[in-house]
Formats: sequence, structure tokens, C-alpha cells
Amino acid sequence: MMKKYRLLTAFLLFFPLLFGKSNTPRLYSLTVKVEGLRNSDGVVQFALYNKDGSLPDEKFKSWYRIGTSEIENNRAFYIFTDLPKGDYAVNILHDENRNGKIDKGLILPKEGIGFSNYQKIGLSNKPRFSKASFPLETDRTIYIKIIYL
Repeated sequence: MMKKYRLLTAFLLFFPLLFGKSNTPRLYSLTVKVEGLRNSDGVVQFALYNKDGSLPDEKFKSWYRIGTSEIENNRAFYIFTDLPKGDYAVNILHDENRNGKIDKGLILPKEGIGFSNYQKIGLSNKPRFSKASFPLETDRTIYIKIIYL
């Protein structure tokens, strides 16, 4: 009887060591912050991308996840949660009239836009996933520069 008790105790002690590791992948959060908005009108739309070729996305149809945030003191932030390890890029829009799209003049946007890893955009510096992307391997905070053209 004592032998069975010892065997059972040993099994219960070592079982978690053998099978306790979860196969569930670790998930991360990404906080995206923007400062220097020209006013506190409207909202900021944050679009997250995870595939090459998904940027530019002028009509916001290729995103992986999307969210909006109210603006306070010409600043806004959004937190994407439960993200698997991978490469991501972010596109933001200062949606001053809350219509969910980039309003344009003749060609250029009338509202502020921004992309991860971009300080300015232009004909020779168009947004691309390969340049805007960054690895997410831990919880992370990034800052995006808002650009008014």
C-alpha cells in the first residue's frame, strides 16, 4: 500500500513538470500614441496591419485590426491587445469629421495621417509595409508622427 502511495505522490509531483507547459502562444499588447494633433476635433483612427502589401490602404480595407480613440489635449492613444508575435505596421488618421475615411483636396489629404517608422511622406517616400513594419515580440509602445500635408 505504501508503495502505491509513493508512486501516486511522485506522479502528482512530476505531472505538472511534464505537461504543465501550455502550447498556447504568448500574446502581446501594442500601445500606439500620437501627439501634436492640430486640434482636438474628431477622433484618431488606428489601423494595424500584419501583411506585406497591405500598405498603402487609402480606403482602410486591408487592416488586421482597427480602432478609434477620442482626442484629449491634441493627443490620442490606442491599445491593441492579444496580438501574436509577428511583424506589424500602423496607419493613423486624424479623422476630424468622424467619417472613417481620408478626406482629400485635389490629391493630398486634408486631414492628418501617419505611419509607423515614417517622419514624412511624399512621392519618393510612399508608405510601404516593408518600411513601416516592426517586430512585436513583447508588450510595446510606439509613437507615430502626425503629418498634415
